[in-house]
Amino acid sequence: MSDLSRSDIQDRVLAVISEVLSIDATGISNEASIPDDLGATSIDKVELILTIEDEFGGSIPEQDIEKIVTVGDVIDYVENHLNAG
Repeated sequence: MSDLSRSDIQDRVLAVISEVLSIDATGISNEASIPDDLGATSIDKVELILTIEDEFGGSIPEQDIEKIVTVGDVIDYVENHLNAG
């Protein structure tokens, strides 16, 4: 998998978030805080990160996971770190 457009990445990230958190993806903004706005527990966030890793290939180091707070952070991370190959 390589060089997906930002729009493709966003669509797939929203689909993963929707599936993992059992919420409707249509109302999720890039500014939404995963724990605060989307109600993700720490266990939900771990599952979300694992699913993102599976979806896009690669691994997200723990120090980077701590920096991922919003939906936009996930999209940016995938675009900049997992979208090459």
